[in-house]
Amino acid sequence: MDDQGLYIAFPNCQMSIPSVILFCIDELGTPPSTLPTVGTNLTDLTVKKKKVTVRELGGCMGPIWPSYFKDCSSVIFMVDSANIAQISSSCIQLLSVLSAEPLSKASVLILFNKRDTPCTMSLIEIKSLFRMDDIVASATQPITTLEVSARSGEGLKEVMSWLESVTVK
Repeated sequence: MDDQGLYIAFPNCQMSIPSVILFCIDELGTPPSTLPTVGTNLTDLTVKKKKVTVRELGGCMGPIWPSYFKDCSSVIFMVDSANIAQISSSCIQLLSVLSAEPLSKASVLILFNKRDTPCTMSLIEIKSLFRMDDIVASATQPITTLEVSARSGEGLKEVMSWLESVTVK
């Protein structure tokens, strides 16, 4: 295994949902019960025989997220697509992450979570509210968007494929 590794930041506003997704990707088992992320969580994954360290950054730490971006080569950003009241806040936080100088060349994966929830807006509606086309066009980073469900596991294979693609770089 390559010891140099890859460092990925996982800023989120969704309590511990990223932990559940990382657990499912790593173990491909039943996700653990969730508790709010207070502070940061570090998870080491092995992807393509390479160590990948993922640092989950709790939403309450938003103001100090940039202090964790220095050695970051990729970003996974989680959006709760079932929480309409939080969409605008998530967009502002995403723009803050994308404008951080240390992340100017980082690969970015935006996950729209809770796609299995009946009250979820369509992906077209969410992307319209986020103005994703404008964000992608003006961002310096390559951006990928995926729909996922941490509960059902929907989209996790695609997340793993993205992790493999950024690990190869």
